Amino acid sequence: SFSHVNSAEQSWSNLESGLDSTLNIVWNELKYKAQVVKEYAGLPDILCAPAQLNQVFMNFLVNAAQAIETQGEIRIRTGYSEREVWVEIEDNGVGIAPEHMNRLFEPFFTTKAVGKGTGLGLSLSYGIVKKHEGRIEVDSQLGRGTRFRVTLPRGKAADTQN
Repeated sequence: SFSHVNSAEQSWSNLESGLDSTLNIVWNELKYKAQVVKEYAGLPDILCAPAQLNQVFMNFLVNAAQAIETQGEIRIRTGYSEREVWVEIEDNGVGIAPEHMNRLFEPFFTTKAVGKGTGLGLSLSYGIVKKHEGRIEVDSQLGRGTRFRVTLPRGKAADTQN
């Protein structure tokens, strides 16, 4: 599912399967930093560019691991309604300073040390989610952690999927 990351090709895909394959890719980044807890709701398939959404999940997971100083937890939750599906990735890391919240999705904005990040991950993620007619919500508290929630439309034919 990562072999065509630049592909905008749309197909009916299951985001939970995409999350699992993304976890396999980033496991070496996560395994020493965090226990990963999956709370999947059994999402219906949606029409999307799965490789692009996996890139979004990868960015959030790697950022979550990097926000954990020693050992912590990353929680992945999914859910859906008649019109939407959502994926949350939450960590109990250092959190994001309030003064940085409105700049998170700016290209090249980073709070990481020089050489540790390009400041493009969240900007690219924002663009991918917007192309999918979705939205990203962020909730963060310093010293307590951060939660990113991606909400996407199920699509017209989703009613026939589940």
